[in-house]
Amino acid sequence: MPKTSARLLALLSLLQTRRDWPGALLADRLDVSPRTVRRDVDRLRELGYPIVAFKGPEGGYRLDAGSELPPLLFDDEQAVALAIALQVAATSGAGIEEAAARALSTVRQVMPARLRHRIDTLRVTAVERPAPQPEPQVGGDVLVALSAAVHAREVLRFGYGSQEGPPRRVEPHHLVTWGGRWYLVAWDLEREDWRTFRADRIAPRTPAGPRFDPRELPGGTVAAFVAGRFLGSDSSGDSGGWPCRGEVILALPASEVSPYVRDGVVEELGPGRCRLVLGSWSWTGLAATIGRFDAGIEVVGPPELRDAFARLARRYAEAAAG
Repeated sequence: MPKTSARLLALLSLLQTRRDWPGALLADRLDVSPRTVRRDVDRLRELGYPIVAFKGPEGGYRLDAGSELPPLLFDDEQAVALAIALQVAATSGAGIEEAAARALSTVRQVMPARLRHRIDTLRVTAVERPAPQPEPQVGGDVLVALSAAVHAREVLRFGYGSQEGPPRRVEPHHLVTWGGRWYLVAWDLEREDWRTFRADRIAPRTPAGPRFDPRELPGGTVAAFVAGRFLGSDSSGDSGGWPCRGEVILALPASEVSPYVRDGVVEELGPGRCRLVLGSWSWTGLAATIGRFDAGIEVVGPPELRDAFARLARRYAEAAAG
C-alpha cells in the first residue's frame, strides 16, 4: 500500500480529472479498500478540500467548489500550459498583468527543475501597436460579473460610459475580444436589437434581472456576428461585407498585390496587371488604401470610388502646392 501522503496526492489528482467518482472505482484505482478511501477523503477535507459525498446505486465523491482556493495538482502539460497562459495574459487588455505575474512566480517556484527550465526558455513579450492613447483596461471584477451574467442567462443592468438616464437592460450572450478590446454581445431589450458594448465602458448594476431563454444569434456563430458588425454588415448578418466596396485594375502582377490584401480578392489579368476587389469603411479610405500600391490605377466601379479618387487628387494637389 502506498504511503498515506502519496496516496492522498493520488486521490486528489483523480478527483480533479472528472466530476463524479464512484467510491468503488476510486478504491480500485488506488488499490485500497473503500474504508481507506473514506478515511483519505476525511483527511483531504481537513486540509481544506471541499469534497462532497453523493448517494446513489454506487455512491461516490465529488471535488466541489469552496470558499477558498486550496492547493491544486497539475500534470506536466497542464503546468506548462498554465505558465504560457499567464505570460500571454499581459496582452489580454483585462487589467490583470500584475496579478498574472505574481501567479506565474508562484507556479514557477513549485515546479520541478525540468519544467522550470522549459518555462524559463519561453518568453512572451507583449508589443502594443502604436496608438494616440493607451487602450482602455477592463477590471477583472467587471469581466467576472459579465461572464457570470452570460453563464446564468440573467438580464444584465448597467450604466454605459457617460450616458445618463436609466441603466441599460440587455440579455447578455457572449463576452468576446476583438482588436485588443473586450466586448459584450447582447440583445438590447429597449431597442429590440443586437448590440455590441465595450466592456471598459460598462458599470454593472445590482440586482440582476430575471432569467431568459437565449435567442438565436445572427450569422450562425459569435465569430461571424462580431466580424460582420465590425465590417459594417447589418444586424441580420446577411450583408457580410464592408459598407464601401470597389473594383480596380492595378498595373502590378497579382503576386505583388495579394500579400498585402487580407480580405480582398486579387485576380491575375496578364503580365503586370491584376484585378483588385476591396472594401473599407469609407470611399475615401478605400481610395487611399488602393493608392498605397504606387501603380497605375483603372477604376472599374462604382462611381463613388471614382469620385473619392478625384477628392484625394485635389487634396493632394493642394498639399503639394503648399
